Amino acid sequence: MASNDRPRAIADVSAGTILATVTIAVPPDRVFRAITAEDQIPLWWGADNMYRTTKHMADVRPGGAWRSEGKGADGRDFHVQGEYLEVEPPHRLVMTWKAPWDGDNVTTVTYTLEAVENGTRLTLRHEGFGPRRDACRDHGSGWERVLGWLGDFVARETGAKPLSVFHCRLIPPRPDFAFTLTEEERALMSAHADYLRGKLDEGAVVLFGPVADPAGPWGLGIVRARDEAEARALTDGDPTVRSGRGFRYEILPMMNAVM
Repeated sequence: MASNDRPRAIADVSAGTILATVTIAVPPDRVFRAITAEDQIPLWWGADNMYRTTKHMADVRPGGAWRSEGKGADGRDFHVQGEYLEVEPPHRLVMTWKAPWDGDNVTTVTYTLEAVENGTRLTLRHEGFGPRRDACRDHGSGWERVLGWLGDFVARETGAKPLSVFHCRLIPPRPDFAFTLTEEERALMSAHADYLRGKLDEGAVVLFGPVADPAGPWGLGIVRARDEAEARALTDGDPTVRSGRGFRYEILPMMNAVM
């Protein structure tokens, strides 16, 4: 089965709603168990440098209660809890979310699991933040991390290779390239930006842009791929490289990436 894609989350702070998505390379019933079972969530929800969920209790039925407990990297205990509103395995789960760090405000989380060719398309909607813009924004980035942990967990279980992050440096054919562009080269750079923007929309590129190096500007791309060969395939498809005009990429794996 194919590898997972990169989770993405958008926080609409004006509406107080978060929408997050990820494709996970296992069937929906496996994903549903991973997000509900008492013996599953402590296996994947958290990271040593942030926090770890150590205990999860769940009465998975409409009206049933759930509660997760854990410990932060600073040693402090935490918990989050709620109630299941809708339980339709393995395709839909709706539950309330109440966390002390969010002032014990009650919000609603909805998981939708759809079987697709590559496995399961998980769509998460977290709503009810109202005017609490900072809380909405913080939970948005939090859900992106959580869905990444979930994807990596099942990838390890199935033997699929989790995505790695690569620093890709586009070196132009001359140091003053950015200042001496011809019209033809300007059109080439426009095609380059369109190409990377498309990869950004696909989730393969995390960010890209020019770097103001005093020795001469160069292009930066942060890429997520299964391995260096896959990252190289992405850069080889860049119109600048394909043009044969002397552009080249240097690719280095990142030892750790916090996003």
